[in-house]
Amino acid sequence: MTEPARFDRGHTDDLMTFLAASPSPYHAVATAAERLEKAGFKQVAETDAWDGTHGGRYVLRGGAIIAWYVPEGAAPHTPFRIVGAHTDSPNLRVKPLPDSGAHGWRQIAVEIYGGPLLNSWLDRDLGLAGRLTLRDGSTRLVNVDRPLLRVPQLAIHLDRSVTADGLKLDKQRHMQPVWGLGNDVRDGDLIAFLAETAGHPAGEVTGWDLMTHSVEAPAYLGRDRELLAGPRMDNLLSVHAGTAALAAVASGASTPPAIPVLAAFDHEENGSQSDTGADGPLLGNVLERSVFARGGTYEDRARAFAGTVCLSSDTGHAVHPNYAERHDPTHHPRVNGGPILKVNVNNRYATDGSGRAEFTAACERAGVPFQAFVSNNSMPCGTTIGPITAARHGIRTVDIGVAILSMHSARELCGADDPFLLANALTAFLER
Repeated sequence: MTEPARFDRGHTDDLMTFLAASPSPYHAVATAAERLEKAGFKQVAETDAWDGTHGGRYVLRGGAIIAWYVPEGAAPHTPFRIVGAHTDSPNLRVKPLPDSGAHGWRQIAVEIYGGPLLNSWLDRDLGLAGRLTLRDGSTRLVNVDRPLLRVPQLAIHLDRSVTADGLKLDKQRHMQPVWGLGNDVRDGDLIAFLAETAGHPAGEVTGWDLMTHSVEAPAYLGRDRELLAGPRMDNLLSVHAGTAALAAVASGASTPPAIPVLAAFDHEENGSQSDTGADGPLLGNVLERSVFARGGTYEDRARAFAGTVCLSSDTGHAVHPNYAERHDPTHHPRVNGGPILKVNVNNRYATDGSGRAEFTAACERAGVPFQAFVSNNSMPCGTTIGPITAARHGIRTVDIGVAILSMHSARELCGADDPFLLANALTAFLER
């Protein structure tokens, strides 16, 4: 076993930079791609012919990125080692006709994406980010990273029942943000404003995929700064760690015996059924084309997939000090205790005994402690891209992640050590 991993504050500082630069899935994959480019990776287009030479490559499609590194001498049947993650987070997304308002307030019509904790979006300064599609079909990223929107909560004086009955929010009526004053609500105002921000005439923008984000910066928290508060840790924390691990393996002195892969998908928060989701064909197409580009046959593809292992890395639940009864009484993952191995015998997570052994070996090589998570039997269990990846591609998959609090909040909370420990475990996994 190697020396135990030592906490590197630089890695967590870099995660904070990554989070701030990635207010949407489109920004997240652009940020990851930029980092991989610096590590020598080259973008390849899905419409081009691929060659079988060694080196790092990546494919971008919308809010998803698949990146891989082919070592020198890799055979067509060489298996893959995959770190899986997702780029999307629950939030408020702009509707097709965004401009609305009432009673002298100008508002933006939004739709609820995924399963956000709605109360966490109230009375918070929000920016707007995403991509604009131009008339010629090209896309441009846009990011208004300043206080632009706000979902104002009703004062307690106008709803005394909230004290006794708790806050009850109607997703349609109560979650529409304000962004100015005026009785003259004009269609196209928001898109014209964003087009100008991106440096294009309003008439050139014919499509958009836009979402809100908290403009409050990630920050260390606590007396000893041992905690990290920030947005979109579910699941950009894993995307960042996977990007760092892939770049480290590709630039390492040794030649990995398998082909290391990062697969960061979009749309996990609403079921993964899209062309950029884990339940779509993107990953399988990329892996197959890599096999065939190296002169492989269908038999080589079958051999490569049979030997492939995927670590599906997503955030999980740390034991909550105010709600400990909601957790399994014998499984209490703690922040800064290392990554968690996620288990559910009903296959909401894909981990089995052989997967546990795989992850144990990686953590031992990296000198990283790890913990186990299983749900309380009385609580429904969430799920991840893990079971989808295993079932769709016939790939052995293990579900892991980092334990956090406030999952699906506009701002989440993790241990400041855990991102570094996760990245070390992923690097050891990809190097094997």
